Amino acid sequence: MTKQKIIWSFTLIVLLLLTAFIYWRFYFVYSEGTKAGQLNTFQQKGFVFKTYEGVIIQSGFKANVQSNEFIFSVEDKKVADILSQNSGRELNLHYKRYLGALPWRGVEKYIVDSVLEIRTAVGETIIQPK
Repeated sequence: MTKQKIIWSFTLIVLLLLTAFIYWRFYFVYSEGTKAGQLNTFQQKGFVFKTYEGVIIQSGFKANVQSNEFIFSVEDKKVADILSQNSGRELNLHYKRYLGALPWRGVEKYIVDSVLEIRTAVGETIIQPK
């Protein structure tokens, strides 16, 4: 093999490994699930990329002083509009967890992609579960 072929082969292998790492770190969905709780905070923030960020307080008691919060980001404007109109209500959210955060996707690794259910204080459901 010539020196040029070795350099091209090495470069190609490095690029393939880098592509695989970037996909695994930032685009591979590590887990999916649902979280339920009261929407405490929902806001749009950021210096360059304005992303939607929120916090829900999960019900239940813990023996330690640590709060039981779920901190998340939202990519979809429709989901963000629903959440911004329902602050303080009980929500059931579907999320995807990635291994790394991207600045244009949000600050957090947890990305909420849909609202499954919204409950009012008296137990009346606004959005029915699927």
